[in-house]
Amino acid sequence: MPDPSTADLDALLHAAVESVGGTERPGQVQMAHAVRDAVEHEEHLLVQAGTGTGKSLAYLVPAIAHAMATGKPVIVATATLALQAQIMDRDLPRIADALAPLMGRRPTFALVKGRANYLCQHKLAGGFPDDDEDSLLSMGAVDADRSRLGTQIVRLREWAEVTESGDRDELVPGVSGQAWRQVSVSARECLGQRCPMVTECFVEQTRAAAHEVDVVVTNHAFMAIDSFEGRQMLPEHDLLVIDEAHELTDRVTSTITDELTGGTVTAAAKKAKRFADTDQLTEASEQVQDVLDQLPEGRLTGGVPEQLAITLAAVRDASRGLTSELKGEAKDAGDGAKQLAKAALEEIFDTVERVLEERELDVAWVSRDPRRGAVLRVAPMSVALLLRDKVFGHRTVVMTSATLELGGSFDAVAGTLGLRGPDAPRWQGLDVGSPFDYPQQAMAYVAAHLPPPGRDGAGSVVFDEIEALVRAAGGRTLGLFSSRRAAEVAAAELRTRLADAEIEVLCQGDDQTPTLVRQFASDATTCLFGTLSLWQGVDVPGSACQLVIIDRVPFPRPDDPLSSARTEAISRMGGNGFMAVSATHAALRLAQGAGRLIRRSDDRGVVAFLDSRMMTARYAGFLQRSLPPFWPTKDRDLVLGALRRLDQTAGPPEPVQQPGERPSAGPPPVARSARTAVTGGHAWTDEQDAELREGVEAGVGIEEVAEHLELAPDLVTARLNQLELTVSTS
Repeated sequence: MPDPSTADLDALLHAAVESVGGTERPGQVQMAHAVRDAVEHEEHLLVQAGTGTGKSLAYLVPAIAHAMATGKPVIVATATLALQAQIMDRDLPRIADALAPLMGRRPTFALVKGRANYLCQHKLAGGFPDDDEDSLLSMGAVDADRSRLGTQIVRLREWAEVTESGDRDELVPGVSGQAWRQVSVSARECLGQRCPMVTECFVEQTRAAAHEVDVVVTNHAFMAIDSFEGRQMLPEHDLLVIDEAHELTDRVTSTITDELTGGTVTAAAKKAKRFADTDQLTEASEQVQDVLDQLPEGRLTGGVPEQLAITLAAVRDASRGLTSELKGEAKDAGDGAKQLAKAALEEIFDTVERVLEERELDVAWVSRDPRRGAVLRVAPMSVALLLRDKVFGHRTVVMTSATLELGGSFDAVAGTLGLRGPDAPRWQGLDVGSPFDYPQQAMAYVAAHLPPPGRDGAGSVVFDEIEALVRAAGGRTLGLFSSRRAAEVAAAELRTRLADAEIEVLCQGDDQTPTLVRQFASDATTCLFGTLSLWQGVDVPGSACQLVIIDRVPFPRPDDPLSSARTEAISRMGGNGFMAVSATHAALRLAQGAGRLIRRSDDRGVVAFLDSRMMTARYAGFLQRSLPPFWPTKDRDLVLGALRRLDQTAGPPEPVQQPGERPSAGPPPVARSARTAVTGGHAWTDEQDAELREGVEAGVGIEEVAEHLELAPDLVTARLNQLELTVSTS
C-alpha cells in the first residue's frame, strides 16, 4: 500500500486535474507547492488566484496529502453555498477517486454546519412546547388542507422518518424558514448533553463523524464561531483553508453583530411567562420600541442617549432576574420550553449589556425596518485583532481568492485580517496570476468625457452612453449599479430607448436572481441590470456577456455606520481613513465586478466605467491596479467599433442548464446539490439513475431501492426529488 507521506505532489495534482477533465496550469502548480510549503514552514499564506486557475484543486490536493500523512483533518471554509456545493459535489468526489490508487485509500470528507441547519429529534418528539408562538407541530395543526405551512410541516414529518442526516439542504424542494423553525433549534435553545435524545442527535452524529475524515468543509461563519468559542465544534486540526477570503471580514462582522427591537423583548417575555412573572419585562419592551422609534436613523455618535440607556437598563435588570429565577428552579433535563425561554432571555441580556458597555471597538446605530420598525444594532468596528488572535493562532491558515491584491499589494487586505502591525504573525503573499490573456481578450474603457456622478443620480448624458454601448454590443450586457434605485431607473429608461432594437432589459427584482441570470445567459439580445449580488455571483461565459457596465466607483455610503466609524478611527491615529476604508472597499468591488467579463480563455469583451474619477481622481491608480490587466482606453469610437465587431462575429450563447437538468456533456456527472455529498460524498451515475427509474416503474419502495443500490434512503429520496420521480415510501 502506498505511503501517503511520500506521495509526489505533482503526480497527485496531475491525477486530480485529469479526474475533473481539466488542464494543468502553471499558476495551479505554483499554488499547490506554495500551500505545501506554508504547511511545512507553519507560515500563513495569502494567494490571489485569478479566474480559470483551478484554485480549489490547487489547495485541496496538498491539503488532502497533509491530512492523510498526519492523521489530522483539514478544514476548508467557504463564504457561499454555491462554492460549498461545488467542492462537496464535484471536486472532492472526483479528487478522492483519482487519489485513491496513489494514496493507498480513498480520501474522506464531510460537511459541517450550524445547529439550526439540522432537524432536532427532541423537538420532533414533542420535547418543546406546541403553543410556542411559531409552533405548529401538534398533529391537529398540521392538516395538509389547512395551509401551505401545514403542507410543508407534513412533508418535514415524513422526511424525518427516512433522513439519515437531518440536513435541511437534503430536503428538495425545500421549505420556508417558518416551517423549518418548527423542527430545529438554535445553539442557545439546544439542551446539549441534558437532552434525553442526545444519542440520536443529527448534529452530534455529524460532528463526531467529522473527526474521522480527511477534509471537513464548512462556512466562514461556523468556522469563526468555532474559533471564537475555543474550537469545540470542529475537530482538532493544524491547517485551515479559507476560500473566497475577500468575504471573510464581512462574514465575521455579520456573525457577531447583535440587534434589539421591542418585538424581541416581547417574544422573550412571552416564552418566560409560563415560568415566572414577566410584567416588568413586558412593560420594558413597550418602552424600548417607543424610545427607538423616536431616535433618528444612524450612528449613536455621542454615546447611548440617556432615555435609551434608562430603558435598556430596565430590560437588562428584568431579563437578568428572570434568567436567575429560571435557573434556580429544579432542573428538568428535557424541558424544552424552559430552555427556549432561557435562550431568549440570555440573548436580549447579552445584547443590552453590550450596548450599555459602550466598548471601544463597538459601533451602535439605529436603522428602520419596514416590518419591525426601528432596530438597534451593535457591531465591531474592526475584527482584525480578533481574527489575529482566534483564527490565525496555533494553526497554519491559507487564504485564497481571485481578489486579494488591491492597488498592487496584499497590505490592504492583510490589514483587515490582523496580519499587519506589531506582533502580527508571519505570512507570505502570492499572486499566481491567471491563465487568461487579459490585454488581448478585453478592454477597460473609462468614459472620461462624462461628468463625475452626483447625488441626483444619472442624467441623460449617462443614459446616452449606456444606450450607445448596449446598441453596439447588440445586448449582451451586464449592468452593475451602486444601488438598487440606480439599476431600476436605468432599466426603465433603457427599455424605452431600446424598444426599436428588440433588446430586452431585465432588472434585479423582476424575478428570482437565478431565473434572471439563466434568461440573460440564454439570450444574446438580453441585458441584465442589478446591484451587489450580481457584482459577485454571476458566471456567464461565452457570447451572452460581452459588455459589463459599471455606473460609478462603488464607495460605501457616507452614512454607513461601520465604514464611517472605521474611517474616523484611522484618521484619528494619523492614517488615511479614506484610502484604508472607502478606496479599499471600492477596489474590491470593482475587481469583483470587472471579473464577471472574462470567465474562460475564448471570452472577449469590454468593461465600461461610466465614472471619470477612474482616471482623474488621486486614488485612480490604486483602483486601476486592483483590476485585471485589461487593455485600457478612453477612446469611445474605438470601443463602440470593437463591440459591433464582437456582436457580428459572436457565436450562439452557451447552452444553459435548467433546474433539474443534467449536463449533456463533460466529465462524469455528479449530484448537483449538497445533499448526497453531505452524507458520504456519493456521486450519482447514469447507471444508478437508470436503476432508480426502473424501480419507480416497477413500483418498488424506497427502502428496497436503497438496499439494492447500497445507499442510505435519504440519498435515494433526494435523488428522486431532483429527478421529479415519485415512489412509494414503504
